[in-house]
Amino acid sequence: MKEKIHPQDYRFVVFKDVSNEYAFLTKSTIKTEDKIEWEDGNEYPLVKVEISNTSHPFYTGKMKLIDSAGRVDKFKNRYKKHYERRNQETQE
Repeated sequence: MKEKIHPQDYRFVVFKDVSNEYAFLTKSTIKTEDKIEWEDGNEYPLVKVEISNTSHPFYTGKMKLIDSAGRVDKFKNRYKKHYERRNQETQE
């Protein structure tokens, strides 16, 4: 194995799911400017995430449509002709 390729600056960081306010404390090397006071009274760096295991459909078993910046609409517009052609073929 190569030496000195892994980061050495691990520290405690809070990751917070912005969709349901779930937060957890773990070690990471990620850089962030935000800070939050944790349950133990100490202040830790904060990383905001859009999806975690508490909001992802695979873990929750519930389908939840998250449309960030119109991505679903862009997808539908891109494949609109394909779906129209397929619907015409099934009707004939």
